[in-house]
Amino acid sequence: MRDNMSNLIEDLFHGNLRLDESIHPEQDEYYEINSQISDTMQNYKTKLPDTEYDALEQLIDLIGQSTSMYVEAAFEQGFRTGGRLIIEVLAKP
Repeated sequence: MRDNMSNLIEDLFHGNLRLDESIHPEQDEYYEINSQISDTMQNYKTKLPDTEYDALEQLIDLIGQSTSMYVEAAFEQGFRTGGRLIIEVLAKP
């Protein structure tokens, strides 16, 4: 167990730990929703003038940035809560 923990700590130190790359939602709906988003964007691309489509893409990029910041904050909060839980469990006799 110590070797796995050491590797995890080393990976974290060297920036090799990319948790976001290992997230794969298990809900079937996730993939269906992404397909619908792609289809809808393709539909807008064919119907909107280039300037309006570019503005829509910029809006979607901003929403993505906002969502990423929220997910990061949620991850940090969950990690801290998990750490506090471990401390509380280990502190009890």
